[in-house]
Amino acid sequence: MSTFQKVALAALVFTLFLMFVGAIVRATGAGMGCPDWPKCWGQYIPPTSVEEIDADSLPIERYKEKAERYGRNPDEVTRENVLAEFNPTHTWTEFINRLCSLPIGLFTLLTLVLSFKFVKKRPLIPILAVVATFLVGLNAWMGARIVYSGLKPGTITTHMALAVLLICVQVGIVWLGREETWKLKVTQLGRKLKWVGLVAFLFIILEGIMGSQVREMTDALKKSHGDAPRIEWSAELEQTWMYLVHRSFSWAVLVTSILFYIASRNFRVGGAGWHEKVILGIVIAQMVLGLVLSQVGVLPVVQVLHIGLSSLLVAVFFHWLLAAFARVPSIRV
Repeated sequence: MSTFQKVALAALVFTLFLMFVGAIVRATGAGMGCPDWPKCWGQYIPPTSVEEIDADSLPIERYKEKAERYGRNPDEVTRENVLAEFNPTHTWTEFINRLCSLPIGLFTLLTLVLSFKFVKKRPLIPILAVVATFLVGLNAWMGARIVYSGLKPGTITTHMALAVLLICVQVGIVWLGREETWKLKVTQLGRKLKWVGLVAFLFIILEGIMGSQVREMTDALKKSHGDAPRIEWSAELEQTWMYLVHRSFSWAVLVTSILFYIASRNFRVGGAGWHEKVILGIVIAQMVLGLVLSQVGVLPVVQVLHIGLSSLLVAVFFHWLLAAFARVPSIRV
């Protein structure tokens, strides 16, 4: 593995890791742990108690301006209300989430610098590296917007969608960065396998979009229900059409993933590889986690695994699709 590919892979790994960390932030309700950005409570190192906060130094007027700009009622942003929301656990959870984003920026910039050696040989690599750098910056901006909008519905889903797009671009860079790009070899009868995989992948993306909408509903329930038992959330979620469609459509995802695995085992040269096994394994795990969420309760640890594994699933499947759609002659068997 070349230095370039190691750096590009590091950027991808840290992004996937941040998806798990970000899921912890959402599941614990720590998204507003830091009311400002890039500082946290007006400090570069956040406080551990409300007594450590210099209330007079908090830029309340700037908070109000940005809140109004992002559609939030500025009258709700008062010094007293802001201080009353201080939670040391939430603050440090959100702060650690921000720290975990730093390696992504570092390795993405390094990937961009190293990518210019491919300008003549593989010009798509530096183009994708520029796109990845732009998406990292855009996601950072979205992070600030989420804070000042007070976790406004829609901003979180957009943030998640941009993160998934960044993962796909990073996977593309890693795939192209090999000296000899990996291509999927199929039998002559398996020439349509890539289309089966594409349908399964699109089903997963659609399910993820609906899942993000459901997660916004759970965020709203956390605000309105406080410390009420999370098992009560499931009953309320079942009253919404989005949740019911999301839950039912998961069976379509499972069926298409099974068909994809069977087709790969029969028509891929050498049978199903680790990509297909990981994809089917994650889909089955997601089904189990979904059943726990609907039947047992909206448990934070299950939410984290559900969101994090979705990102990993997209990365593995998109890598497979790149190899499947690469031009390679089919083999007679």
